[in-house]
Amino acid sequence: MKTNSINTEKSTSKDNVGFTFLFGKRNYIFMAIGLALIGLGFLLMTGHDANTRPDGTWDANYWNEDIYSFRRIRLAPFLVIAGFVVEIYAILINPNKEK
Repeated sequence: MKTNSINTEKSTSKDNVGFTFLFGKRNYIFMAIGLALIGLGFLLMTGHDANTRPDGTWDANYWNEDIYSFRRIRLAPFLVIAGFVVEIYAILINPNKEK
């Protein structure tokens, strides 16, 4: 029959115990920049749908060409993808590397 025993001895002394973050300050700065780019990209994608008039009323017989604008089709997705690239870069930066 097995018995469970709990080791109450401390394996490390108080002098060696220290809390360190996984990433450095530079990593977190780039992560914040990446999140801001992603948020800005999604914000730029918002707007009226295809059947909404410029005054905000919905009409099934109206077609809003603004859904194909440069901002929604090209700029916003580019910013989202750039934000994800910056996030990947922020994760891959070595925080212990000498400057």
